[in-house]
Amino acid sequence: MSRKIPLAEGETSRTACARAVMRTGMDDTTGELLPTTVLAERVGWAADLVLGMVGVLLGEHWNATDVDVLASGEDAGGRKLPSNAWMACRRLGWIVGPPEGVKVNDRIVRMAQEQAGRTLRSVKWRADLTGGVIKTWPTDPVKRTPEEWGAVRDAVPGGEHLPSSVIKSRTRQVAAFQRKHGRLPVDLFEAEAEPRIARMLLLASCDGQQATIERADEPGRALLRLQLPTRPDPASYRDWTWVSCPISLPPTIPARAVLHLPTLRLHNGKVYADIAFTHTVPKASRTGHAVALGVDWGLNTLLSAGAIRRGSDGTITALGSGGMFRAAGVLARQHRLRRHDERLHAKADQYERLIGGAEDHALTVKHQVLRDEIAHVSARRSNLNDALAWSAARWTVDQAIAVVTVPARNTSKHCPQCLTPLRHRKAPDRSTVAGWKWAICPNLDCRYQGDRDAGAWRRIAARGLTHQTETVVDRASGTMVIRKVVDELETRAVVTLTTKTSRKDRSKTGPTRPRTTRPAPRRRRAPSPSHPQGRAGQRPEGHAHTDQRRLPRAAHRHQGVNTSVKHTHQPHRP
Repeated sequence: MSRKIPLAEGETSRTACARAVMRTGMDDTTGELLPTTVLAERVGWAADLVLGMVGVLLGEHWNATDVDVLASGEDAGGRKLPSNAWMACRRLGWIVGPPEGVKVNDRIVRMAQEQAGRTLRSVKWRADLTGGVIKTWPTDPVKRTPEEWGAVRDAVPGGEHLPSSVIKSRTRQVAAFQRKHGRLPVDLFEAEAEPRIARMLLLASCDGQQATIERADEPGRALLRLQLPTRPDPASYRDWTWVSCPISLPPTIPARAVLHLPTLRLHNGKVYADIAFTHTVPKASRTGHAVALGVDWGLNTLLSAGAIRRGSDGTITALGSGGMFRAAGVLARQHRLRRHDERLHAKADQYERLIGGAEDHALTVKHQVLRDEIAHVSARRSNLNDALAWSAARWTVDQAIAVVTVPARNTSKHCPQCLTPLRHRKAPDRSTVAGWKWAICPNLDCRYQGDRDAGAWRRIAARGLTHQTETVVDRASGTMVIRKVVDELETRAVVTLTTKTSRKDRSKTGPTRPRTTRPAPRRRRAPSPSHPQGRAGQRPEGHAHTDQRRLPRAAHRHQGVNTSVKHTHQPHRP
């Protein structure tokens, strides 16, 4: 079956990924139905075999020389390396095999080489960044001078577009190594140990002899067939059998999308399948757009977005007031878990000080319980972060066809209507209290004010429309990027204020109705009856309910201004 999707004129293909859960399977040899626990066990045995071989490869090639060779794209003979990581590893002679006495097919080895090759290729960027930071080590790591900032950006590939926070984080890592060893590290591979290896199966590096996936007869379902071991240490090919696993496809996968072999992951006793699929989308051009959607991210308001339009005369107007992706409930829960995690860490540190390294201390068991609870809370925080990031990304992708990365510098600082530096205040009704949430333009001719994030998405969208000619396609990721801001184009990136007009004719057609100046009485002047005549009627005196025949005792008291209360109990003594 061809994995290429046919394209019409004006269309292009896009590959995305969606997560599904494998809940059951069936052994094709015995016909046995495999529940979730058994299926996860057999997938885990295969993942452990791959994990061991990946660890061997990373241990042998975790150095700058081998990483540079793999990232260069050429072998020793000058030939171009294949794009597949497992093929590149074999071209370079990086061979690995299972432990002695264990029998696996060549596709299992492929998955190990593919995972190790991807990991080593991704290290190259971090290695160059760390090398540039070490080479231009500043006098004061806490605060660089402008000259030192320029030097480190020149030493790092693509450093002129790199966020300062990334360089600062690598600086803290090198500074921690210096405090511990009294010297700077040679490179990244001395400062960092080998990365942790994920327990997964990259079926994309295999062919039909190891795994296949096809759509089922029912819409929204697919069938994955793969070979899995029947024991943790298979001694022959007879210990491998085909397993058929039905999968319910997520609704985000289009009906006409082409499915690719997924990546299987294990988490909390379940098998998750990250299914890659290719579908058709309208082809997006770099220029010629008249409508843009600006998206800005913040701390309290995670995402703010809105659309603007550029007219034929070049004026830019906003289409509505925009919208916000709010996740107050998830963030509140995240803050509660963070506070709980901090309390657990403080208590665990206190236990460690009291234990003092003694193995038979009475608090050792309690300390281990705390460590387990800390791991559980950390896992919950990670799951919340993943769910929040996925939901926010999905909300953003659903709004636009093409994505262009725009420089975000000064988008929250300048006014979207006149580009004047804004004054940030705490709230609209507290215009004299300094803050960051509310923005006020000091220009008397503009008088703009609004939410800080709302002004930011207007600036981002306007900058994207005016800088369309500066859009380039990144060769590595294939995404469209605007790398620099041109001053001449930036002066045109202003949003024109649209005057609000009412379609209803509000002209005066008659005399104004007279209004009394006497305020309405808070209580009626007419006295109410002293006793209700039935189940329903007017409200009686006091606050008794209308369905009560007898008034409460407080309504029968004759308490005047001279009434006193006599206390019969003794005064309180401490």
